[in-house]
Amino acid sequence: MQSNAPKHFQWPVRVYYEDTDSAGVVYYANYLRYMERARTEWLRALGFEHADLETQHGVGFVVRTVTIDYLQPARLDDALEVSVELLQLGASQIKLKQAVTRAGTLLCEASVRMACVSMTATTPLKAVRIPRIIIESIQPA
Repeated sequence: MQSNAPKHFQWPVRVYYEDTDSAGVVYYANYLRYMERARTEWLRALGFEHADLETQHGVGFVVRTVTIDYLQPARLDDALEVSVELLQLGASQIKLKQAVTRAGTLLCEASVRMACVSMTATTPLKAVRIPRIIIESIQPA
């Protein structure tokens, strides 16, 4: 199977009132939510829904480590782009670089390490190898 994975994946996000504090600035934890959504859409664009990962492959991905730098604030009604870039693909882990930008200006960036875990009843949440079909789809062309 030949991969069609792009090197960079972009997902648009609009800042809503509920995302902000009383000053109209995005609450810091919401950047992690934006990044989670972008990772979900990245996997979906590669052909993997979260529910299908569990039912068809018996696996799921969990965040193991996040290092994030906040550089500039996002504000109410901003149109943001959240990116996902594969940095490293191991047997049971994926390391990603993610960024949130507004009109090309970097607002925050993160390094995210994901672990592939079993979602079966016999070995729940135990680290396992990433299934070959997923590895082949994630690797950039």
